Amino acid sequence: MTSVSGNPTIEDGLEHGLSRDEFKRITIILKRSPTYTELGIFSSMWSEHCSYKSSKKWLKTLPTKGDNVIQGPGENAGVISIGDGQAAVFKIESHNHPSFIEPYQGAATGVGGILRDVFTMGARPVANLNALRFGSPEHEKTRHLVSGVVAGIGGYGNCIGVPTVGGEVNFHPAYNGNNLVNAMTVGIANDDKIFYSAAAGCGNPVIYVGAKTGRDGIHGATMSSAEFNEDAEEKRPTVQVGDPFTEKLLLEACLELMESDAIIAIQDMGAAGLTSSSVEMAGKGGLGMTLNLDHVPVREEGMSAYEIMLSESQERMLMILDPAAQELAQGIFDKWGLDFAVIGGLNNTGHLQIIKNGICEANIPIDPMVDQSPEYDRPWVETPKQEPIKSLEHPANVSLLEVLEDLMGCPDLSSRRWIWEQYDHLVMNNTLVRPGGDAAVVRVNGSEKGIAMSVDCTPRYCLADPEIGGAQAVAEAWRNITATGARPLAITNNMNFGNPEKPEIMGQFVGCIRGMSEASSKLEFPVVSGNVSLYNETNGSAILPTPVIGGVGLLDDLSKFATISLKRPDEDIILVGSSVGWLGQSLYLREIHGLESGAPPALDLEEEKRNGDFVRKLIQNGHVSACHDISDGGLLTAVAEMAIASASSSQTLGVKLKNPTDIPDHAFFFGEEQSRYILSTNNSEIILREAKKYNVKTEILGKTSLDQVLTIDKIGNISVFKLFDVNEKWLPHYMQST
Repeated sequence: MTSVSGNPTIEDGLEHGLSRDEFKRITIILKRSPTYTELGIFSSMWSEHCSYKSSKKWLKTLPTKGDNVIQGPGENAGVISIGDGQAAVFKIESHNHPSFIEPYQGAATGVGGILRDVFTMGARPVANLNALRFGSPEHEKTRHLVSGVVAGIGGYGNCIGVPTVGGEVNFHPAYNGNNLVNAMTVGIANDDKIFYSAAAGCGNPVIYVGAKTGRDGIHGATMSSAEFNEDAEEKRPTVQVGDPFTEKLLLEACLELMESDAIIAIQDMGAAGLTSSSVEMAGKGGLGMTLNLDHVPVREEGMSAYEIMLSESQERMLMILDPAAQELAQGIFDKWGLDFAVIGGLNNTGHLQIIKNGICEANIPIDPMVDQSPEYDRPWVETPKQEPIKSLEHPANVSLLEVLEDLMGCPDLSSRRWIWEQYDHLVMNNTLVRPGGDAAVVRVNGSEKGIAMSVDCTPRYCLADPEIGGAQAVAEAWRNITATGARPLAITNNMNFGNPEKPEIMGQFVGCIRGMSEASSKLEFPVVSGNVSLYNETNGSAILPTPVIGGVGLLDDLSKFATISLKRPDEDIILVGSSVGWLGQSLYLREIHGLESGAPPALDLEEEKRNGDFVRKLIQNGHVSACHDISDGGLLTAVAEMAIASASSSQTLGVKLKNPTDIPDHAFFFGEEQSRYILSTNNSEIILREAKKYNVKTEILGKTSLDQVLTIDKIGNISVFKLFDVNEKWLPHYMQST
């Protein structure tokens, strides 16, 4: 067998996204120049997307353990116990760069990839969520991106038959050149049948299953680890192409095989394809691996070793099987019409050896690509603190109800119905709380318990104060799950930031991690999985720091949960939490005064936990008929959203609110203080009495009514139907305009 070394230069290394020092380090590791295949493998494994080289120093500081945690970060997805021998398996991943280049396929394959991460662990996916960020509605590309991304998410999720039950969508000019598409999947598994990726057993076969390998997605990992510039459209060939029908077959075949004891290890072929799956499996198992690429099923002629190893074609898995079960496994995959091929074996060399046409195209020690991959302590600077806004005069010619109308119809608060009606959110027949509430709720099939889930982040807070913003993102996910009555258990995170080589961007990352770590610890809400997406910049202009949090919680009894919709007239509306009228970084400040300034609202994590535990107990004891957390837009928009939600049910209810006494009206109604909830109840005496016991601040704000208007004492009223119409029309009108 002859060896082909090739002679890539440092310039070739730079084109592959490596630094000069990294290229030199490769030559030292190999004691020679790399072949082109080896250069491609190293560049993918050492890319930011695969190695986390700029972020892992800080990711290690996050709390990852808890009473319910079965598997934390480091596997395809996180795993938590939900009792009764069952586990929830979940993760969030980004597909930002591909979705900007080719929105439909970029978003679709993002969904496909995160689904595979979950069912690779042995879980049947039961829900999808997504967190989307687009540029200004006025930007020439925004409408095209929204249309393509939404269609891609719906197209893939609907076809594979997994409901898309929740998410968030925001618009800001900072995303004009780099939209964000973060996809999350939650699955359910038996806790004694969780599958992992560490290879084991010298001599065991390495099995390729799923779809054939093509040339799509080559350099996907390195493309996602670099800034954009004017040539973004030229990177279209690096975007993968998905087939949800093949993925459905792969899901069912894998789950059927997982009912046996055939699988020793399994890994999705995601970023960097066959390269990352083979290296990570062998690396985790402390073994070597030889692959003969002549046995890899391909759909295009003449594919080189370089292309096969770096292809990111979708719907593929790599497995290590018990040799005695190989015939059983092949029969299952043949039945489902999928490729099944023995492409190599495990050994004790500690090297990855790649053979093609009888030639050794690569022979690389595995440890330097995994445990010994670069880790950088990037220089960083703290984000300068902004001063709180002491006072702000409300425009004399604008009434509070006019402001409410403007906010309910603005891009960030308008209804997302146009989006979620394109998603099948009811397939599987277990969705109990649909999109549009604080958190989605999905029944655990065959039981009376449910999983509550939410995705959350407020990037403008993170830009103004990364530490507060990072903590607030965790707290809001915790709050949204709590508002259903569920017990928050764990989170996954998607860290979307600009270029980490810029100290101010790295400072944003560090600050957000610190805030997230503190909030996760105080709220007992550990991080069990996640993803980092850096270099989200175009022509040097970065996105807002966007650390998206995906939270998961458990409802032990589905007869006791709350939604945001008002249910009955003549119930008290109760505010839980402290109000000071905080307008810094609020939507009111941005939409009415045209300012994005001031410190974000402070966050007292002790109060957050105290208030949330109190609200959850009230819901579980049946004292609350409706509950909604207060976030963007403040108290009045939260009340309006509860009334609007009733307009979608059988009985539209109004609300009569009193005026505050010691806070200016505009600050009281539109301030964005944290740790607050709005409750509707006919048990106010019990609630107020219990609140004193738990040192929780509560206040009766008003009552629900049958008159179908939202009334503020001494100010006026507005029809709930008018608010509903304003809230519903912005997005469909925007998408239909040219």
